[in-house]
Amino acid sequence: MNNIIKVASRLTGLRGILHPVKNVVCANTITQQRQLTRNLWYMSSSRNTDNVTPFHKPTELCSCGCGKVGVHTKGERELVEFLAEEILAERKAQKSKTIPTEIDGFQAKLNGAEVSLSKKTDAETINIRFNVNHTVDTDHEAEMHPNMEKPDMGELKSKPSFKVDLIRGETTVSLVCSFIGPNEQEEGYNDVFGIDEISIYNGEWNENVYAVSGEVVDSYLYDLLLNYLEEKGISNEFVEKLSEYSTAFEQSAYIGLLEGLSKFASGK
Repeated sequence: MNNIIKVASRLTGLRGILHPVKNVVCANTITQQRQLTRNLWYMSSSRNTDNVTPFHKPTELCSCGCGKVGVHTKGERELVEFLAEEILAERKAQKSKTIPTEIDGFQAKLNGAEVSLSKKTDAETINIRFNVNHTVDTDHEAEMHPNMEKPDMGELKSKPSFKVDLIRGETTVSLVCSFIGPNEQEEGYNDVFGIDEISIYNGEWNENVYAVSGEVVDSYLYDLLLNYLEEKGISNEFVEKLSEYSTAFEQSAYIGLLEGLSKFASGK
């Protein structure tokens, strides 16, 4: 009897000893219920295998080699493939891998697409500012020959408009300048750039400051202002270097844009 009680106690986990036969019956009943429940769970699971991903099933990766889960669209793959070739070509065409920190004594600072050049003396401060956006042009018109698949666009150069501020104390003389195209050169002159606008003001610039177009000022005054800029180091040669600097910086920014597009399209 004691053996039966011990067996029943182990099966049920109960401490009741007064009704050993009843405990044995309860243990059998509980065991049968648990087994029935487990069988029903397996049967239910087998009917819904379509919605269950086996843990041993390998994860499907994109066939383009990006290592990402899923599949890129055709447009994304084609875009990434083209950008890879374009970035490689642009890097090969780069004349300067690094952007200089100064041009002829003018210290350079970069802020997004904007470039600031600054030089200080005891008498004054000269600031030059320009933006490289939408400044790229070819040095000559595109040439097309019958056997050419693509027209020869020539060398791409950045020729931004730039603002020169000559500052003495609280007074600023501001000259807005731009490059002169080959077809805009006046006979007998070889100027690389011209003056578009002239203004002078105290303190900070605001919209109420008067400005005059370089086209309407006296021609002699115009020439004197160009000579004055040349004395300050802003000569034709300097402006050519400014174009080279802007071209290198613009190309670097363009490559960065292409790389950003590639990462976006590839999901990286």
